Amino acid sequence: MRVTRPLLVGMLAFSQISVAQNTPANPAPRAEAKPAASISSVTQGMKKFDGYFPFYYDEKSGKIYLEVDKLGKEFLYFGSLTNGVGSGGPERGQASSAIAKFERVGSKVFLVEPVYSYRAMSKNVDEQHAVENAFAKSVIWGFNPAAVEGDKVLLDMTPFLVRDSQKIGDRLGTPSYAGPGVGGGRAGGGGASTPYRFDESRSAVYLENTKNFPKNTEFEAIITFTGGPTGAGRGFFGGGSDIAPDPNAVTVNMHQSFVELPDDKYKPRKFDPRSGFNQFTYMDFSAPMTEQLTKRYTRRHRLEKKNPKAAMSEPVEPIVYYVDRGAPEQIKKALIEGGSWWNQAFEAAGYKNAFQVKELPAGADPMDIRYNVVNWVNRSGSPRAFSYGSSYIDPRTGEIIKGVVTLGSDRHRQDYLIAEGLLQPYHDGKATTDKMEKMALARIRQLSAHEIGHTLGLYHNFTSSTHDRGSVMDYPFPRFELKNGVVDVSDAYATGIGSWDKRAITWGYQDFSKGTNEDEALDKIMAETLKQGHIFIPDIGGYVHPNSHQWDDGDNAVVQLNKLMTVRRHVLDNFSEAAIQKDMPMATLEEVLVPIYLLHRYQIEATAKSLGGLYFTHAVKNDGQTITRMVDPTEQWKAFDALMATVSPQALALPEKLIQKIPPRPSGFPGGLETFSGYTGPTFDPMAAAESAANETISSILNPERAARLVEYHARDAAQPGFMPVVDKLLDKTWKTPLAAGYNGEIQAVVNNLTLKYLLALAANEKASPSVRGEALLKVDDLQQWMNSAVAKAEPRQKANLLFGLSQIGKYREEPEKFLTPAASVMPPGAPIGMPGMDFLNDDFAY
Repeated sequence: MRVTRPLLVGMLAFSQISVAQNTPANPAPRAEAKPAASISSVTQGMKKFDGYFPFYYDEKSGKIYLEVDKLGKEFLYFGSLTNGVGSGGPERGQASSAIAKFERVGSKVFLVEPVYSYRAMSKNVDEQHAVENAFAKSVIWGFNPAAVEGDKVLLDMTPFLVRDSQKIGDRLGTPSYAGPGVGGGRAGGGGASTPYRFDESRSAVYLENTKNFPKNTEFEAIITFTGGPTGAGRGFFGGGSDIAPDPNAVTVNMHQSFVELPDDKYKPRKFDPRSGFNQFTYMDFSAPMTEQLTKRYTRRHRLEKKNPKAAMSEPVEPIVYYVDRGAPEQIKKALIEGGSWWNQAFEAAGYKNAFQVKELPAGADPMDIRYNVVNWVNRSGSPRAFSYGSSYIDPRTGEIIKGVVTLGSDRHRQDYLIAEGLLQPYHDGKATTDKMEKMALARIRQLSAHEIGHTLGLYHNFTSSTHDRGSVMDYPFPRFELKNGVVDVSDAYATGIGSWDKRAITWGYQDFSKGTNEDEALDKIMAETLKQGHIFIPDIGGYVHPNSHQWDDGDNAVVQLNKLMTVRRHVLDNFSEAAIQKDMPMATLEEVLVPIYLLHRYQIEATAKSLGGLYFTHAVKNDGQTITRMVDPTEQWKAFDALMATVSPQALALPEKLIQKIPPRPSGFPGGLETFSGYTGPTFDPMAAAESAANETISSILNPERAARLVEYHARDAAQPGFMPVVDKLLDKTWKTPLAAGYNGEIQAVVNNLTLKYLLALAANEKASPSVRGEALLKVDDLQQWMNSAVAKAEPRQKANLLFGLSQIGKYREEPEKFLTPAASVMPPGAPIGMPGMDFLNDDFAY
């Protein structure tokens, strides 16, 4: 998933197509051909397409000629990728938008993108010009008119249309994933980047999707890139077939649109950091010194009541979203149902039937900017899939013009996999139930609502899981429990829109009657939201807020982690071939085991936030909220104990009977993203699995920023735990505890090594606080002295562990500034459903 990047008003860098000419070294300048005096003389015999910008198609040459009768008039320039490459790289639906206009300069016509990030909103023309002249505009393209007729010009648009308008050529050769296999283990991948080049000879205008309408003109081109992997070919051993049938020739379609801008009746709404909405900003250099230079408004769709005075009114025009016709019927139905939940929020804001979700009409183009769309995108490779919601806005006002949701078509399969592991449903001679399917479809409904929420302007709200699953804008972890020894998943995901979502939409979309002071009315809505106990906190990083986390559940992270570990242990103790379907190789048990073994990974992160954590709100002056508050020390130590329980041998060990059932991978079923890496070659490595899980806990406890807060908070309040006491307890429960016998002892040694690794990393980390590095170094020194005294009387296995630890400290001592911490076995990637954090908030919100 969240990070914010200016995608919509930031345009691609364009370059003109050039053709090499065989000319003398110093050719004489050639006179440019003068444009024809009439458009009709050039376009005679061509097919004309009337619309927003009339254009002509020459069947003989395959060229497009555009008739421009709006010189100097701004419009929305929209570019998008009609189809992707299916390998997790450039995706169908990726797009950009900007304000543009045609300007005539001498004998040329330029397509220009003006500056809208910097303005002077005063009526003083000279002041406006001063700002305009202070910042560079962008000439996107230059044309030599084919004809000039009064105020009209005819432009050959073909080179502009037939090019890499989405700049994907450089990215095609970049591997989508380079797996990190450990010690020659079984997982991994990668490959060097290889260049692709735009091939004009294999590219052309795609007339089928080149259309004209009264308010928008649509162009499409078929674009081919050549190059790619050296020596790659077709067939079983060609390589690169996940990119294209022939990886040396990759062909996609690119769409470009000129669209009439919305009218000037849209009223921007102020931005409030407590609202959950993404902001639209620009700098107003005419603002008086008593006001902020940066103007902040809320990104949202235009929505108005037919009767603003009525408590409930139909809208002047509803917001309608259209679901991809290519989605499987069962999935399509779930997407429509989940997306339609937003109408509940708009009803809470006083609208009737203001939000609608339908199947995309036959023949409609999802690239058409008039349609808000939910795309269902197929990708090759791993079943993990990501999704994102983006909004394309009017760069003048922040009004959302088009919402685009892109969902990976295998999103539901990861949920289905989790359900297989939890339920162990495949028993010989017995029919399976539909519980797994119901759980996966429940997640698709929630996912549809979540991503559409981003296109309505909303951020994540990661505190809502502590408010009775109060928002679809959280990342939900499936809720399940043990009932009479059986895992129950019937309440895995919430149904319907959340209570926070209703408050957010009410604030963002409420329409007020004439004469209402909108700012005061919005403040009253926000006051009621706060009174109801809703807090908006996105995931701003740093492992800080105890109640703000993705993929967690419950109102108390510590309690939920302990509960989750109980269910996880029960499932692992009973894990068997009942987790895989008939005739599947036994080795594939590992794919189902992975999400169960790592079932607690995100609850670990959530629990760790209590240790050295800080409660805070995005409070504004005098709104009555608690601004910041340290976590109670007792709660912090509870969190520490819960975290340490996750790295005990009892938590990390797998049943011997299960380990014996996972053989090396057979032909046709290679390991990869969905399996553990390891140190044992082709065999399943339970020690590496334990290391990958324990690494999450130890790295969270010894996080440099957390350590700095522990030092600071203890200095401000002696009752706070402090960093060194935390390290002392950590060492007591790891290195200073005698190794258990057998398998459990080896797991304990793994945890010991991880603890020392991260402690040394803190001492060597030049970006860490000097106080943290000093205290870490003191604890390393204390541990070294203890190890030296303990090694002589240790039994052989513990002695080996101690000697290895001493050797690592010795390497650090030799050259602290060059010390590199040894790599740990890496977890298979992935949030419970989908890629880790891969819910992209494109520009308007997200990540």
